[in-house]
Amino acid sequence: MDAYEKIKCSRKAGRPTSKDYIDAIFTNFTELHGDRRFGDDHAILGGVAWLRDMPVTVIGIEKGHSLNERMYRNFGCVLPEGYRKALRLMKEAEKFRRPVVCFVDTQGASCGHDAEKRGEGQSIAENLYELMTLKTPIVTVMAGEGGSGGALALAIADRVWMLENAYYSVISPESCASILFKDPSRVSEAAENLHLFADDLKELGIVEKVVAEAAEFTPEQTKKMTEGMAAELYLTLKKLLKKSPAKLTADRYEKYRKIGRYEEIGIKNV
Repeated sequence: MDAYEKIKCSRKAGRPTSKDYIDAIFTNFTELHGDRRFGDDHAILGGVAWLRDMPVTVIGIEKGHSLNERMYRNFGCVLPEGYRKALRLMKEAEKFRRPVVCFVDTQGASCGHDAEKRGEGQSIAENLYELMTLKTPIVTVMAGEGGSGGALALAIADRVWMLENAYYSVISPESCASILFKDPSRVSEAAENLHLFADDLKELGIVEKVVAEAAEFTPEQTKKMTEGMAAELYLTLKKLLKKSPAKLTADRYEKYRKIGRYEEIGIKNV
């Protein structure tokens, strides 16, 4: 499939959502609500659960499946109180040295008037700032769409994994085509040039692992995939927990500082 077909696959109806992954991978999930400032954003699903014998904090951007669910979840477009809720849960996890697992699936943060009025940009910036020094392991899984700062606010992590047909980009290909080419019909070209897929981002050092997907998400295939994810998540978090908080945060900082670095190559006179 071409680049834009993969984009459409990441949005496909019936694709597992964050809640599906949480239900399949973790046990005894207890949802927690509210940001303690304004309210509860249903686009963020978060709480405490068990991964085998390990207590973890799990946070997901949830889209829902049916139309009613999608409206209730604001189509996965997170409000400021959603990012503040996520940060509250992460800071709680830090207090108890509990690992954090995030699932990201959003076209982008909510861009409505109320979201801007309540500080959407600031809430995203606070998450980026705080996650860089959070003294507990963080693993983020890009499960579908990974749009702009709306995704990045939950993706400053020690390990970032991506499903094979997910995407992670500063802008959607539709918006890119409209802004850069002034021609929405060139969306396939924009998608190709953005290099926003898992293999591209792994090569660039943005993500550490690509999770293979089946062509169709049947219950049996989803179960097989989530069982593998659960086993690898457990081993990865166990390994990260062995690091001291100082080492963990230093490595995370360096992981992001080195993105975009290049080496100068001297050319001798001939």
